[in-house]
Amino acid sequence: MLLKTLIAFVFLAMVASLAAGAGFLIKDGGRSRRVLVSLKLRVGLAALLMTLLMYGFYIGDLAG
Repeated sequence: MLLKTLIAFVFLAMVASLAAGAGFLIKDGGRSRRVLVSLKLRVGLAALLMTLLMYGFYIGDLAG
């Protein structure tokens, strides 16, 4: 149960980072580094999410 909650939290953090990046892009016109920082965070969160999903399937917590 904890793993599923953690996966959901990481996914929501990715969505929040996506929204923040879109807001920075619209507000700053792409001239600031905040969009790049948001992208870096989102890529890191995606890697974490993939790792958690693989681990969950490996231990059988997410299978069937």
